[in-house]
Amino acid sequence: MPDLLLDSDVIIEALRGNAVILKELSEVRHAGWVMSYTPIAKAEIYHGLRRGEEKLTEGFFTVCRSIVITDDVGEQAGRYLAAYHCSHGIEIADALMAAAARCAQATLFTLSQKHYPMKDIQFHALSGSLH
Repeated sequence: MPDLLLDSDVIIEALRGNAVILKELSEVRHAGWVMSYTPIAKAEIYHGLRRGEEKLTEGFFTVCRSIVITDDVGEQAGRYLAAYHCSHGIEIADALMAAAARCAQATLFTLSQKHYPMKDIQFHALSGSLH
């Protein structure tokens, strides 16, 4: 089963109950995709967690698979930073997310594709409109 790596912006929208995102995640899950996240996205989510959101957030992560940040991911992220930091301003978190997708051969689902100028990763296109 292929991995659909969820960026933190997608997770935030799902946790906020965004109907378009929830429908998309339901459809891809039923199509056989495994929803995945990285510790980076999890850290970003828990950083912005508000009182009362703990249970919903914990439940969300229990139905997803964690993609491990390995040494290969760190090396690839460094290569991405060297290639794109000056020209596109990418930061370490986005470089690690992209590298995790590439190394795990996962498809990245993000609402901010502009943060990922890399040509060697696959992106999931949202089938509906958020607005």
